[in-house]
Amino acid sequence: MNRPSGPARSKAELWLGAFIGFYRPGVEEVRRLDAVSKFLYASRSVILVISAQAALIGGLLAVASREFRPLHFVLVLAGFVVAHMISNLSNDYFGFRRGHDTPDSPRMRYTVHPLASGVLERRTLATGLTVLCLAGGAVAAFFVVERGWLALAFLVPGVALLLWYDAAPVPLKAIGLGEPATFIVWGPLMVGGAYAMTTGHVSDTAFYASIPYGLGVMSILIGKHIDQLEFDARSGNGTLPVLLGERAARILDAVVVVLMYGVALALVALGHLTLFTLALAAALPRARRALAVLSRPRPAQPPAGYVGWPLWYHRVCLEHNRLFGWLYIASLAAGAAWPEVRV
Repeated sequence: MNRPSGPARSKAELWLGAFIGFYRPGVEEVRRLDAVSKFLYASRSVILVISAQAALIGGLLAVASREFRPLHFVLVLAGFVVAHMISNLSNDYFGFRRGHDTPDSPRMRYTVHPLASGVLERRTLATGLTVLCLAGGAVAAFFVVERGWLALAFLVPGVALLLWYDAAPVPLKAIGLGEPATFIVWGPLMVGGAYAMTTGHVSDTAFYASIPYGLGVMSILIGKHIDQLEFDARSGNGTLPVLLGERAARILDAVVVVLMYGVALALVALGHLTLFTLALAAALPRARRALAVLSRPRPAQPPAGYVGWPLWYHRVCLEHNRLFGWLYIASLAAGAAWPEVRV
């Protein structure tokens, strides 16, 4: 599954491969790639789709309100992806520094670690982080100048939550608040913020429309933390699944997946979203798959050829949310074109 390697593949194909499919587990395989590819895989670029989708949802809501500004939207999209990459690298840095990313940790097993694996040279990591910080800072400065207090109202809590998630002395992920924080960040802050930065004002509809997608991202993280529950418990890392227990956490994640559709339907019934939102039904087979997986304990060993082990619940929730997000985006695009198609 998306194992771009060898001289037959161009650098562009390698870079694209870092963003699609699932995690690439082979450290030695990644060592043979070019510096940019190494950086993309080490920064877990495959998960960046959730930030891109959040930006697109906010942007399409701006199109629907006939207040879309292309430059502002492109900068929002770039800013979200850059911030997410910085967050991933920050999480890995602090996880490594605190001694959580040990050779037997789940993080070291499902894909390459930028520090612990030795895949990235310090110079490559420092150069990449510098470029990301400069780009992110430039985007943030543009919106602070352009939108003033409105930009700060989204920027300050967004950055604070992303850093507080793992960088604070008492991080959110250690006290059972990391999962709700992802809902806030990828829901109201990102979707609502994308709309606000694109149009210049906030919108109730944008905040309501952010809820199904924010729940989807939350489901991904709950699944991941169920997968690494035993390790987190031994490490004193009090994630929500550690606090609730494995079975209760699986039930909670299943409820979150169901709520994604329930809230979306409610928004259609209340007139906030168009009837095109019913296209989300096409994601129901993956939702049923996710619910079926969440209903059972994880197998002791991965199926033959499985990529990303020990991530099990995380992967099925990610694959579901990825399709849900694209269908949500497609329905919003259709709704922007034909806004009168409502209940």
